[in-house]
Amino acid sequence: MKMKFALAAVALSAAVGLPDAADARSKPPLRNPALLNIGFVCHWQARCIKQQQRSMKQALGYVKKYRPPAWKVQVCNRNSSRNGTRKDWIGFDNCIRNPAVRPPPPPPPRPKRKRRR
Repeated sequence: MKMKFALAAVALSAAVGLPDAADARSKPPLRNPALLNIGFVCHWQARCIKQQQRSMKQALGYVKKYRPPAWKVQVCNRNSSRNGTRKDWIGFDNCIRNPAVRPPPPPPPRPKRKRRR
């Protein structure tokens, strides 16, 4: 009996033209890596994606106009990364504009290796 209802529901949705669940979900834009990254960070929530895109445009415009030093871009990239490759553009925008960001300290000197004779 349950199977008859399930088949009737599928036939009715096909006849009426209702989209199934797979069609209703938005498909990820596989050809645009920046939007794909933002989509994964935001879990495909539209409001979050808009905020990330706005911050991305602002941050890229700031970097293009003011040309911050390379160390600052690298520090902000490192600070804003999520899971290694995913970037939080809101965090990057806040970091790149922050005048209090300082360069990282130099690495400690490597110990000298003893020569064998």
